[in-house]
Amino acid sequence: MEIRADLHLHTKFSDGALSPEELIGLVHKKNISVISVVDHDSVEAIPIVKKFADGFGIEVIPGVELSAELDNKEIHFLGYFVDIQNEEFKRYLNFFKEERMIRAEKIVQKLNNLGIKINLKDVLLNEENSNIGRPHIARAMVRLNLVSNFYEAFNKYLKNDGPAYEKKFYLSPKSAIKIINDAGGLAFLAHPGNLDEQTLIRIIDCGVDGIEVIHPSHNGALKKYYSKITNQFMLLKSGGSDFHGINKADENNLGNFLAPISFVEEMKKHLFKFTA
Repeated sequence: MEIRADLHLHTKFSDGALSPEELIGLVHKKNISVISVVDHDSVEAIPIVKKFADGFGIEVIPGVELSAELDNKEIHFLGYFVDIQNEEFKRYLNFFKEERMIRAEKIVQKLNNLGIKINLKDVLLNEENSNIGRPHIARAMVRLNLVSNFYEAFNKYLKNDGPAYEKKFYLSPKSAIKIINDAGGLAFLAHPGNLDEQTLIRIIDCGVDGIEVIHPSHNGALKKYYSKITNQFMLLKSGGSDFHGINKADENNLGNFLAPISFVEEMKKHLFKFTA
């Protein structure tokens, strides 16, 4: 059987909808052999994911997704093979979690000012282990019948220029890369499809290890372009479905945006070169 990898998956420990057990069940059903769970600012799901994945012989690469900003553009970095027990790394993630809670409180207050009756307890209900973000607030709004669906919550209130929007804490690209590298991981630029070439080059100059080449937002031309860029700058490649389990289209992406196992092998070679 062909070994296939999805290196961009999320659980309910960040903004995904599924538990680790539910996610692994779907991954097994899709015959995916290697995965990386890259929850936003969190690695708490990884030991649980690994426990369930081991039962199916699925390899789990410990990962994380960090947010950065450059010239008012939001940029995400995927960290692969991070040491989830690294104390400094854990301190950063705890700080990010606290900042997310502060942001959530501000968003809830803005919703209250708009006449939307919701409180932080509503948002945190059944989300004790999650790193709270806008999707959790949107789900709470649906549950309380304040909006008809998840997308109305975003489009009417929570989107970037919405009346309840609150900017989140951002790292600089160099800081995000350093945090990942200092935890023993490889830092990859995630889904760069919305970045212009000048911004892309600036991020490469920050010392990124690789680029996410395969992603649902990348058509065939973009995939070829980012492959060319990685070859030109001698960078590693990654790819995955960016699965959150939010809707049917998202579920259909799982299994259709897979990375060849050679991407993972090259990552391991790169790591081994510096740790041997």
